[in-house]
Amino acid sequence: MAVTPEDSGADLELVGITKRFPGFTAIENLNLTIPAGSFFALLGPSGCGKTTTLRLVAGLETPTAGRILIGGKDVTDTKPHQRPVNTVFQSYALFPHMTVLRNVAFGLYRRGIANPLGLAHEALRLVELDHLAGRRPAQLSGGQQQRVALARAIVNKPALLLLDEPLGALDLKLRRQMQLELKTIQDEVGLTFLHVTHDQEEAMTMADTVAVMNKGRIEQMGAPEELYELPRTAFVANFLGQSNLFTGPVVASGADSIVVDVAGAKIEVPRERAQRHTGVVTIGVRPEKLSLLVEEPAAASGVNVLGPGVVTDVSFSGVSTQYLVEMPGIGTVTVFAQNMVFGPVVNRGAEVWVSWTVDHGFGLADDEEPEPRFAPDDDTRSIAVKRREALEAELDEA
Repeated sequence: MAVTPEDSGADLELVGITKRFPGFTAIENLNLTIPAGSFFALLGPSGCGKTTTLRLVAGLETPTAGRILIGGKDVTDTKPHQRPVNTVFQSYALFPHMTVLRNVAFGLYRRGIANPLGLAHEALRLVELDHLAGRRPAQLSGGQQQRVALARAIVNKPALLLLDEPLGALDLKLRRQMQLELKTIQDEVGLTFLHVTHDQEEAMTMADTVAVMNKGRIEQMGAPEELYELPRTAFVANFLGQSNLFTGPVVASGADSIVVDVAGAKIEVPRERAQRHTGVVTIGVRPEKLSLLVEEPAAASGVNVLGPGVVTDVSFSGVSTQYLVEMPGIGTVTVFAQNMVFGPVVNRGAEVWVSWTVDHGFGLADDEEPEPRFAPDDDTRSIAVKRREALEAELDEA
């Protein structure tokens, strides 16, 4: 399906969007710009406001305050069917009595577009299903139905395509396959995709830009690699993957790094990778960045070491093995080790040390206690303040 400049996607701009329902605020003063032709993901837990945002863009909800612009045109008060938007839902909502071809061509017939069947065949070829054009939806697998729903949306050449958890009903292997196919299709058709999901892997695999939402606000936005390697808050650090978080006072600060006292251990973090450089701070490192050692390593420049600790759990997950290590005064540290040999490297009850290069650490803008792991909807800011106040009080008493 050839895409001409006039068919390509348009940018989306949300200006001061607030949406209140009786008893709660779903979105609060949201400002967001999505460039034309990009694949943008809104990622967050249930209740964070991501689906409400999508419904506002689609015209299925009306904002309490703010404006919605698509391609520079204000569509805030425009009816859903008048907006240059199509939506692919988790439930594909295909017409069971129509063939695949007629399902895809349905919107074209309604709009009086010339050559609807020819265009529908083009869309089906794009999703590699034209050979099934004569079948009914019930004769297709879940993945094939998902592709038909996508073809039906794309054939209308909307300026903006909204994806509402479109892969949620698929099994794991098919979901991963469709992630790659969706990205390929988006590259080919050149439309603007807004993908709403709670699945971090989906967001990181497909999107050019990811915005992590929490309680109606965007906590952090950027390229997937940036959010994963340099989370700014504990919520992002623990929602987008797992993190080991440690809290302590900064005891040294240089031009290139800071040193944090974590239960007596001196942990170094690059200054440019830390959001705060003085006082009580929270620092972190991803589990896969850690090395598991059965002997205490010699001190080395550029390497952080914690230990000794005791392995309390060993969990095999296929690609890697997860080790939980209980560290005195620190809590549980999680280590992901790639499975390079048969069986675990160490067993439960073993005494171990963990190490990581300084460059892999990061420092957060808020202060979070590392245990227990945060539930997605926790108020991370208030927890951070409480933890910081408690530690500062301990330091004052000392």
